[in-house]
Order: sequence, then structure tokens, then C-alpha cells
Amino acid sequence: MMLQGPGFPSNSLISVKYLSWGLRILASLILLQSLIYKFGGHPDSILLFTKLGVEPLGRLGLGIIELVVAILILYPKTTLLGGILGVFIMAGALFTHFFLIGIIFNNDGGKLFGLAVICFLSCIGQVIILKNQLISYIKNRYVI
Repeated sequence: MMLQGPGFPSNSLISVKYLSWGLRILASLILLQSLIYKFGGHPDSILLFTKLGVEPLGRLGLGIIELVVAILILYPKTTLLGGILGVFIMAGALFTHFFLIGIIFNNDGGKLFGLAVICFLSCIGQVIILKNQLISYIKNRYVI
């Protein structure tokens, strides 16, 4: 499977635009579906955040942050910012799984961990696709 766009050969099969939208939708769907559990007060969500010692403010606060990030990822002018924030949020989720709650939480078979990995990789993909935009911003902002 080859890509096309800046930095990719012109005879590619998949446009970077379509790949970008696919990754954006995937990450946003994962973030948005978790809101049902966080805002709905699902027992598993309450158990998780209680185990972390941040229930209910941590659950609701993270839910609000994830909602904002999902919107940022979907809006083209803020996709890069949303992707960067998504990488940090999902890195925190992965850290939590690795060191605090385990890969398998409450007999979920690792589903929650798997969704975090997929969302993390989708956000990293966005940052990689938009790396030139990030480099340009840094050069214009911080280089004299």
C-alpha cells in the first residue's frame, strides 16, 4: 500500500487525505464512545477512577478534555493540536494501564487497553502526517 501527498510518490494508491481522515475519525470515535461511560456513570468507569483515587472529578474532567480533543481532531484547522493532545492523553492512559490498573481491567480482556493503543497510534499518525505544519509553526514562532 503506497501513499501520495507531500513526500510520497505520485503513483500511490491511497491519498494522505483519506488516510488522515480515517485516522481522525477512528481516534475521535474512540474518544467519543468512552464519554458514554464517563458521563453516564457506568459502574466500570466509576470503579476505574475510584481505583485511581480521582472519582468523580477525574472521570468527568477527563471526559470533558476528551470531548474537546475529539472535536479538535475532527476540525481540519485544529487537527494537529488535537492529535498532539490526543497523544499525551493516550500516553497517560497507557501509563495507567502499564503501572496502575493492568492491561486487563475488570475482566475486559484488554479491550480498554486495546482501544487506548489504537487511539494513541491514530493520534501519532496524525502528528506524523502533519509534521511539516508543526515544523513550519516552530520555525516561524521560535527561530529569529
